[in-house]
Amino acid sequence: MSHTLSPADSADLFQMNASLAGKRIVVAMSGGVDSSVVAALAARSGAETIGITLQLYDSGPSSGRKGACCAGDDIRDARAVADRLGIAHHVIDHESAFRDEVVEQFADDYLAGRTPIPCIRCNMGPKFTDLLAMARDLGADCLATGHYVRRMMGAAGPELHRALDPARDQSYFLYGTTEAQLDFLRFPLGGLPKSSVRAIAEAEGLRVAAKPDSQDICFVPDGDYARIVRAVRPDGVRPGAIVHAETGAVLGSHAGIIHFTVGQRRGLEIGGQPEPLYVTGIDAAEHRVLVGPRRLLGVVGAGIVDTNRIGPLPAGPLTAKVRSLAKPVPIALEGPLGGGAATAIHFAQPEYGVAPGQAAVLYAGDRVVGGGWIASTVPAAKALSAATA
Repeated sequence: MSHTLSPADSADLFQMNASLAGKRIVVAMSGGVDSSVVAALAARSGAETIGITLQLYDSGPSSGRKGACCAGDDIRDARAVADRLGIAHHVIDHESAFRDEVVEQFADDYLAGRTPIPCIRCNMGPKFTDLLAMARDLGADCLATGHYVRRMMGAAGPELHRALDPARDQSYFLYGTTEAQLDFLRFPLGGLPKSSVRAIAEAEGLRVAAKPDSQDICFVPDGDYARIVRAVRPDGVRPGAIVHAETGAVLGSHAGIIHFTVGQRRGLEIGGQPEPLYVTGIDAAEHRVLVGPRRLLGVVGAGIVDTNRIGPLPAGPLTAKVRSLAKPVPIALEGPLGGGAATAIHFAQPEYGVAPGQAAVLYAGDRVVGGGWIASTVPAAKALSAATA
């Protein structure tokens, strides 16, 4: 498409009528280039456009940085973009809800030995549920975001599909989107490469055109997850033993299970072993970190809970991703999906790096079928032992 935005070009990216005059679009503006370009597309479409930025956490010294998604400098960037585009812009203090729904859950997951994915919880809560309610209160016809996914119309209604550019795809983080939410949401960037998005921003004269992408969890900018957990739950961190998962031998000690995740190899500080050791499990009740050879990381199945389904289940094959950057792998689904039900998935081949707390996201081709939180795993080694017993 041309980087000079015509109303028809902009409307096409919103999958709406060529003329959006008389419509109202609310745009979730984080202050980054993606959401800023969505605001530009909306403004050029002919629709009345309103930008909303949620301030989600402290932007002062306690956050460890000047600004990031939804705080500090990014809020100022969002406001400057709105001024440039001539659209209304509102900043909503949502820090308390974000702490309750996302940050505290993040800390609790680590203390329970799980591997949390806070960006999914943020999308399920503040970014979609709360923002969508605000957009409806403002009389909007839709809520638009800068996520790299595609909203496609299917026989049963709107569907969620992976972005055309696999390197930018964010569908893993949006599996919890409900059908009612998807009916109201728009994702104009899902069919564009990042280079085109930046070119649009530059053509529009937006100050964020060359702004780097955020690479970290917004409230953990330095990657020090343990610092956040200690700040939120100061009484929850306890030392314990590092134990060999097969022999039961105590190999060392640790300052708290919050420093470890399943699959981790570095930072164990237990040298002198005959083979490389990985974290294979975390026993939160006994404050133990279990370690073993890589083969113990293989799993053949996982139990998932709090499931969500988007659209009908297909008759054909399914795949699943257990990490955002992983390739979808073939799976079989056992049990219902959606409505919060618990179910199970079985991998066609042993999968590595699967841990409680992660999300399992299911696909039919490029379409997101749904997913849920991983509550348990079936180790390949135990499954093999049971089969040969």
